Amino acid sequence: MAVNWFPLWLSLRVAALATLVSLALGLWIAYLLANRRFRGKELLDAVVTLPLVLPPTVLGYYLLVVLGRSSPLGHVYEWAFGGPLVFTWQAAVLASTLHAIPLLVKSARAAFETVDRSYEKAARNLGASDWRVFWRVTLPLSRRAVIAATVLAFARALGDFGATLMIAGDIPGKTQTAAIAIYDAVEGGDTLVARVLVLVLSAVAIAIVYAANRLQQRQVTG
Repeated sequence: MAVNWFPLWLSLRVAALATLVSLALGLWIAYLLANRRFRGKELLDAVVTLPLVLPPTVLGYYLLVVLGRSSPLGHVYEWAFGGPLVFTWQAAVLASTLHAIPLLVKSARAAFETVDRSYEKAARNLGASDWRVFWRVTLPLSRRAVIAATVLAFARALGDFGATLMIAGDIPGKTQTAAIAIYDAVEGGDTLVARVLVLVLSAVAIAIVYAANRLQQRQVTG
């Protein structure tokens, strides 16, 4: 039987979009946690970390409750976009984002905390705003670690299964990602498809982890 490559291409697209969303939100959250003192800081850190420790099906259930067709947010989304969010590829992006963003926040926060504060202080003394300090000082000094964190977040989003299955479903040609396709192939006894997809995902994961390790090593030696 010929291998259907749609699940792999969908997984790559979902992971790419999830990584972009995670990068936009994760850098901001990581900067707050690394450089600000405010009430509820540890609670925010706990909430961000929660997807790493919760079973994926629990996270998927929360997403269904919050974004399902009977929920207020679900009604707003359906009114704005003309259709429900659940059982769409966009829902898969959301599920993957929630699994990718904690990894990015943890790694980026650690990178920001290693930046020499004297450089940031000098920039502020010269009149730079916090926004300019972040983009011109903090981020460049930690860029390799942040890139490595982004690469790992992509790998995490690429392999999401439980939450994606709960909120996006298993619709061939629409929401069936590579991880779900592997599960279906094993259940259906199609070992060829399962092996090919497993090998491809494994090769991608190894390449991603290798690249992340190289970037982190360069950050340390630099």
